[in-house]
Amino acid sequence: MAGRFPRELTIRQLRALAAVHRDRSVTAAAKHLHLTQPAVTLQIRNLQELAGLPLIQRTSDGMLLTDAGREVLSLSERIEAAIADCETSLEMMAGKTAGRISIGAVSTAKYFVPFMISGFSKRHPNIDVTLSIGNRQEIGEALRGYDLDFAIMGRPPADIDMDVHPIGDHPHVIIAPTSHRLVRKSRVPLSDLADETFLTREPGSGTRGLMEQLFETARIRPKIGMAMSSNETIKQAVIAGLGIAFISAHTVATELDERRLVTLDVVGLPVIRQWFVLSRKDKILLPPARAMLEFLSARGAQFLPRTHGRIRITRTSARGKRR
Repeated sequence: MAGRFPRELTIRQLRALAAVHRDRSVTAAAKHLHLTQPAVTLQIRNLQELAGLPLIQRTSDGMLLTDAGREVLSLSERIEAAIADCETSLEMMAGKTAGRISIGAVSTAKYFVPFMISGFSKRHPNIDVTLSIGNRQEIGEALRGYDLDFAIMGRPPADIDMDVHPIGDHPHVIIAPTSHRLVRKSRVPLSDLADETFLTREPGSGTRGLMEQLFETARIRPKIGMAMSSNETIKQAVIAGLGIAFISAHTVATELDERRLVTLDVVGLPVIRQWFVLSRKDKILLPPARAMLEFLSARGAQFLPRTHGRIRITRTSARGKRR
């Protein structure tokens, strides 16, 4: 009998017990609960059967709880407190004053997404934001598994029906060490880079996919040196003279400012893609997540790293052809 107790008891039963304890009378408890006296008696009887022990006893001072009854009353108080906390949390979520948001971002976006979160948190300080960073495949898998409210990335996954909100331009460039032979040359043909060693991201990375598309369109097979899972490692390797790299301009803004890296003026570059904030169409977003989605859609562009003046911008299509 006791094994059924936690699974089969009801809130009505617990509230009937609490009311009898407070009023010391089934009749008074029934009036307080807006029920009939037999209804309250039935709730108490069913609760006692589930507990397997008497929960109340009649005395000259009215209906009092037994030791077992006090244990059940303690459970009732904890459950009521949890319900009250839940109600408060739901009200705060509905009012966008509190709650939790889970977002994902491709690793290339980690250079600016924390600033986006900071900007949002200044407006909504009681909303907790959890950030997951991964490559394109990893973030796509998290979206497929409904683990994220939304994600910040470039090209949306093709196999998921998404709501897509553009944030801003995402330029890609070729970086080189400051001593590279082509630093001072203008309008370098992509074919002139055929013998260069390229340091790339790992397979599955959106940046690598875009680089492969660029060279395939030009019918050039680049010489691949090392594949790395970190933009930071790629930058340091380029600075060290191990090769050049096709990379997001937003990952190298600081190094370009400090003249530790340079961009090569290659025909067809930079390739301009877009940053998007993406959410599954069938994912139910609570008000806090919707508030952040609206914030990023309206103000996300202001948090993107500034690249004007650091790279020579000639707008291109996604295929790398100059407009």
